[in-house]
Amino acid sequence: MSSHKEVIYGLYNDEEELLSAVKIANDQHLPIMDVYSPFPVHGLDGLLHLSESRLHQGGFVYGFIGLLTGFLGMTWIFTKDWPIIIGGKPYWAVPAFIPITFEMTVLFAAWGMTITFYIICGMGPGVTNPVLDERISDDKFCIAFNKASLDGNTGKVNDFFRSTGAAEVNTKVF
Repeated sequence: MSSHKEVIYGLYNDEEELLSAVKIANDQHLPIMDVYSPFPVHGLDGLLHLSESRLHQGGFVYGFIGLLTGFLGMTWIFTKDWPIIIGGKPYWAVPAFIPITFEMTVLFAAWGMTITFYIICGMGPGVTNPVLDERISDDKFCIAFNKASLDGNTGKVNDFFRSTGAAEVNTKVF
């Protein structure tokens, strides 16, 4: 048995139209499935009641792991594994470890946040995600509703799109 998801979506030409349409949808208690835009729209997170991402906390943890890896790795290499006096420096020359420690911090934070982002978003090699409309990533803004969550009241959504100035209203089945 295959499950299908039917989505009704409206395309807008301007981010201001999108913001006012989201406000109206909230006032009418319409269950918005998602909102898509080709670039970040200031104020949209608050209107959709989205919480702040915790990716920066992960970045701190990954960076700290990189810092420890770099510093402790250099400490172990130059004091235990390969203790060579270079230019009269002591074995444990902490200022000489700073560049490697910094680079390892940045490397671990960048890779860790990138991999975390891809895992959370369900993206990766071989994954194909459904696309509502190709123009959403180019120049259109979109509000999408899951038809199943509308309780058969699609007329209210069509009236909503008409009253908020949607350029197009389409339905797509996934």
